[in-house]
Amino acid sequence: MAVTDLFAGEIATELLKQLLAIIRRSALCKASAEQLVHHIHELLPIIQEIKYSGVELPQFRQSQLDRISEILKSGVELSNKVLASSRWNVYKNLQLARKMEKLERHVARFVQGPMQAHVLADVHHLRFDTAERFDRIEGSTRRLESQLGRLRIGGAGGGGGGGVGWLEEEMKRVEELEGMFEGSLGNLGVGMEVGVKKVKEMVMGRNGGGGGGGGVLGICGIGGSGKTTLAKELCKNNQIKSYFRDRILFLTVSQSPNVEELRQKIWRFFTETENVDARNVAPHWNLQCQLRSKTNALVVLDDVWSLSMLKQLLFRVPGCTTIVVSRSKFPTIFDQTYEVELLSDKEAMTLFCYSAFGQNSVPVSADEHLIKILVDECKGLPLALKVIGASLRGQPQMFWNSAKNRLSRGEPIGESHEINLLKRMETSISYLSEKVRECFLDLASFPEDKRIPLDVLINMWVEVHDVDEEEAFAILIELSEKHLLTLVRDSRGGDLYSSLYSIFVTQHDVLRDLALHLSNSESVNQRRRLLMPKREPRLPKEWERNADQPFNAQIVSIHTGEMTKMDWFSMSFPKAEVFILNFSASEYFLPPFIANMPRLRALILINQTTSHAVLHNLPVFTNMTDLRSLWFERISMPQLPKNILPMEKLHKISLVLCKIDGSFDPSVINLPWIFPNLSELTIDHCTDLVNLPTTVCKLQSLRTLSITNCHNLRELPFDLGMLDSLKILRVYSCPSLKTLPSGICQLLWLKYIDISQCVNLSCLPDDFGRLMRLEKIDMRECCHITTLPKSLTSLKSLRNVVCDEDISWMWQEVKSVITGLGIQVVEQSFDLDWLAE
Repeated sequence: MAVTDLFAGEIATELLKQLLAIIRRSALCKASAEQLVHHIHELLPIIQEIKYSGVELPQFRQSQLDRISEILKSGVELSNKVLASSRWNVYKNLQLARKMEKLERHVARFVQGPMQAHVLADVHHLRFDTAERFDRIEGSTRRLESQLGRLRIGGAGGGGGGGVGWLEEEMKRVEELEGMFEGSLGNLGVGMEVGVKKVKEMVMGRNGGGGGGGGVLGICGIGGSGKTTLAKELCKNNQIKSYFRDRILFLTVSQSPNVEELRQKIWRFFTETENVDARNVAPHWNLQCQLRSKTNALVVLDDVWSLSMLKQLLFRVPGCTTIVVSRSKFPTIFDQTYEVELLSDKEAMTLFCYSAFGQNSVPVSADEHLIKILVDECKGLPLALKVIGASLRGQPQMFWNSAKNRLSRGEPIGESHEINLLKRMETSISYLSEKVRECFLDLASFPEDKRIPLDVLINMWVEVHDVDEEEAFAILIELSEKHLLTLVRDSRGGDLYSSLYSIFVTQHDVLRDLALHLSNSESVNQRRRLLMPKREPRLPKEWERNADQPFNAQIVSIHTGEMTKMDWFSMSFPKAEVFILNFSASEYFLPPFIANMPRLRALILINQTTSHAVLHNLPVFTNMTDLRSLWFERISMPQLPKNILPMEKLHKISLVLCKIDGSFDPSVINLPWIFPNLSELTIDHCTDLVNLPTTVCKLQSLRTLSITNCHNLRELPFDLGMLDSLKILRVYSCPSLKTLPSGICQLLWLKYIDISQCVNLSCLPDDFGRLMRLEKIDMRECCHITTLPKSLTSLKSLRNVVCDEDISWMWQEVKSVITGLGIQVVEQSFDLDWLAE
């Protein structure tokens, strides 16, 4: 409310006193003063009502109130002059009388004109709002009647009083809770102000930058992050209202919208016609460009769930800006997108306290340390803060302590927590396809606050959900666009040949809690995923109590500290296909029940400490004949049992941050015999690897070989050319490597080679041009390569070269011979993000 609103009533009251004095003292001004008194008696109650209502007026009506305030203020000054004028100064008194008459005409025109229009407008808005509220009440009544019919509250023959009382209490509690949520929207703090400012800049920038303005902007974020609140705050912003002259339309689309009704509302908004037949809207919908908005206009489409629905509601009217509020990003539609940020620690505390205590700070009698722990568990998500805070409102200390323990274990607080938080957040995944939904739930299999290598996730989805890597990646993108996970990648990640290990997945803890809750809904023996939400010193007691029966889980995820043989108990997993074992120990006894997983396809062992773990109980590897992928991380590579059976179905091995320690030596292991069909081998950040054993060259089915970030690797085997099926070779960030073996030129099926950041590599082999199927080479930051072999002109399939500027001019000469060759010059990039892990 403007400052003038606060003083308009005081000015009118002061003028009224002055006019009454003029009536008594000045004959020339008496008639005008009496008319002004009459008008002010009509005007004063309306000004007082506006003053004390606290309602923000539209910009145009506010400006009119400002003008009448100025007129009244000038009237006070004029009245003071009349009262101060001598009755004998006839000339001056005549001038003042004419000014009084002019003042009376100005006030009369306002009272008889704009004020009457405002009254009619208020009546119209009141009727409209009342009709909408009655519609909502009628709908609520119908739903309530339906629920009463199903519940049969009271039943026939009496006894209904108690039932109806219970229902009324529950309805009252829900209404209070909803009212509290609405009231707490203003407590979203500085983050909301920053969001409104940024979106406002996007809107004003587009409309103020020429070209007719307009366009489609997006406000995106996960469910419960404050997207709708931000959009509503934007519509209430005075600058936005002034710019669009109050021509703002806010529509809620929802999951199952009435498209024709929404189109009618949009059509009425632009054509300014009240009665619109749906049959008349449809033929003209595709001719929207013919419309001309009288002024700039803003249309907000809130709660949009799908691209197909959005396309049915989009329109192109010059001068109109559309803001789409959605959980999903629509990059083909949006000109710009603002992603809603989560709350800061201070804002989160304020919102939680408002929901839990009805105030913006921690009460004196409350346990501030406990509250901080609970707030931290919500990780800045407004919905979680509001719902969890509300669920704890008025509860005893014991309940709060239980809530803290349950949240830290990823478990629901209780019925209130499940109904309010998880039920609301479940809407974020309820409209996913069954396969995509299951992939989302799989994310709960990984530890909290840890980056998930995409390679691990894709392997799991391929094995469990019977999809190929392309479809699995498409599912990942869909989940990312719906803000159900976040993708993190380095500068090289994401192209056709990039390693999936260079891409990671992260997920908000509250979303992980949702996946955990939904995965644990069945009895422990029947769950599709058997998960330990956090690291524990031993297996859950619930598992031990039910170990006499088989566990039917497809995915088993265990997270423990150091385990010995005596810490395990017998378990049977006849349907387990993925086993994820996270542990923190320097020595670890592998669980015996791995041998009771006959259908195991993917085995993932991750040591969370900084040292290399020594594994015990290696005989569990003896009979893994169905295993297809193996991931070891921070493991001291074991010597496999001599009686191990060939793993004929194993096609992928990933060794990350492992200690190789001669485990590939031919005298220790016969790689081609144990892994006869291995197609992908990744060795990453294995710093003790000095020479790649020649036995690797006998893996005839190998299609992808990645030796990356191995800083002590000095040479590759000469017989590398024996890998007849190899298509992808990555040897990046191996600074001790000085030469490439000439045998590499015999890899006639090779399509991609990455030697980037091999800073001491001096040259490419002379016969490099024999790689006739090579499509891409990445050699960025190979600063010692100063010449290129002449044979490169024979690389007729080469389409993309990534290199530094210093050597790009040499590739330009090759480009003149090879049609369609593209040269990408990049800046130096030293990525040490992996150290944080």
